[in-house]
Amino acid sequence: MYEPSQILFEQLGIALGIGLIVGLQRQFAESPLAGLRTFPLVSVLGVIVGLADRQLEAGGWVVVAGFLSLAVVAALTKSMLIRQGGPQADYGLTTEIALLLIYGLGVYLTVGDRAVAIVAGGVAAVLLQFKPELHGFVARLGATDLRAIMTFVLVTCVVLPVLPDAAYDPFGVLNPREIWLMVVLIVGVSLVGYIAYKLFGADAGVLLGGVLGGAVSSTATTMSCARRTAEDIGFARAAAAMVAIASAVGYLRTLVEIAVVAPAEFPRLAPPLILVTISMSAAAGWAWWRTYRHPLKMAEHQNPTELRSALAFAVLYAAVIWGLAASRFLLGGGGMYVVAALAGLVNTDAITISTSRLVQNGGPQTIDPDDGWRIILVALLANLAFKAGIAGLAGRWALFRRVAMIFLPPALTTVALLATWGWVAG
Repeated sequence: MYEPSQILFEQLGIALGIGLIVGLQRQFAESPLAGLRTFPLVSVLGVIVGLADRQLEAGGWVVVAGFLSLAVVAALTKSMLIRQGGPQADYGLTTEIALLLIYGLGVYLTVGDRAVAIVAGGVAAVLLQFKPELHGFVARLGATDLRAIMTFVLVTCVVLPVLPDAAYDPFGVLNPREIWLMVVLIVGVSLVGYIAYKLFGADAGVLLGGVLGGAVSSTATTMSCARRTAEDIGFARAAAAMVAIASAVGYLRTLVEIAVVAPAEFPRLAPPLILVTISMSAAAGWAWWRTYRHPLKMAEHQNPTELRSALAFAVLYAAVIWGLAASRFLLGGGGMYVVAALAGLVNTDAITISTSRLVQNGGPQTIDPDDGWRIILVALLANLAFKAGIAGLAGRWALFRRVAMIFLPPALTTVALLATWGWVAG
């Protein structure tokens, strides 16, 4: 079975490029085992061996023989370097594994998708280059942080695949797999924010603290800032700015959730929400501009991937999506807004994701997009009111006054959109 020369040369060229990139990194790292010349030779070897195996119809034996031969050569060379001692006595296996990977990518280029091979080679080069940063990242992680990552793996790779993919309620909305998929989405977003929070440490400016706080939970950030203000009234202005920034990030997070859950309906759901987000961001920007030189420790956040938290969100999400479907069926459209206001008091993720899903699903309980964005706006407005209440009850009057003044523009924008968007958009 012969292939056109152009395809063969393209395979060799890609293999050579991948080998040169990885070899350049290893040469720069002063690896005594292999460098700028060895890696491209190995990648080209992989292509030649893969082609030879296909031509001879050897069923993979030529590829296996080449892999074992390369592994033996690498092992013997490594043993010799270790016996020599000195600075070349490296007991790690990174370069050896990289050599075998590059050989495998060369073979894969003859039978698989070139884009996959290119991406894999690039990822390998990046992982090799960022060794100090990756090791530093691990060094800054504690047992709790590692537990958070492993819990996310449990939630995503163990629980999700075994859940049944069928609805078990009269309204056809309580699907265990779909519910847990939403849990994976929200836990993943929160985990990214939490890891970033741990990496930057407790001392960060108002802007960074607010951004990371909003990525984890703007409500939790508000509570933490309110408690700190109760202890030290001097933090009121900076704390208010941090709450505002976290809330603006929460609005952006809402848009991301809609885009992920209901991409086809995003153009109809997003415009009024984008306007409110702009209003909230402008208010947060004004608050930060007044306090950007004021240092403030970031709010303390709990591990967002605890299994108990994931189960709590699953229950909340299931309750909200069932409440929306039931209220729509039993009470009409007005009942959905009551559910949205109650659910939005403490958590806007559940109402945002459940509403987006009902807008997207196309089933008997489908929500019209014009109702969908209104439901989400009602939840966001309720959440603003709840956070303002936290600022007043857990903090002090100075914090409540500032937070209320910051929240007023987005709140008024929300009310105006709810009242007028229909004829303005029309």
